[in-house]
Amino acid sequence: MDIPTNNHIGPWAASPAQQALNALALDTADTAALDTLADSDVLVPVPDDADEAAVTDPTMVALPVLEQPGAAPVVPVFTSEPEMAELLPFVSRYRLVPLGALASQWPDENLDLTIDASSPHGVTFAAREVRTLLGRAAS
Repeated sequence: MDIPTNNHIGPWAASPAQQALNALALDTADTAALDTLADSDVLVPVPDDADEAAVTDPTMVALPVLEQPGAAPVVPVFTSEPEMAELLPFVSRYRLVPLGALASQWPDENLDLTIDASSPHGVTFAAREVRTLLGRAAS
């Protein structure tokens, strides 16, 4: 999916996913918030080096991985285009993916997941938590 090229990012009402992230900021064990988040779709930026199959095949998702000095690599996903543009303004393509489905097939034990990383409600899940906390809803 291509991101529209407008320069206007207006005020947005918090989506259910963003409300769940806000709830998790207060209580990381909030199962209702985790379930809401797992049932939500997220925007997964398409890496620049993704092959054509990963871009066009609906059963494949190429994960963008950000390396961090002294920390585990992390996959950034977003609840909205404005959230993605805040951290990655030059991303031109993304896939809309059910978070629970993505989490249920999480690929690597050393790969963390961050949702809306640049926002006040952003949350990062350690690799070992992704499947157990978010993938359970898709099982």
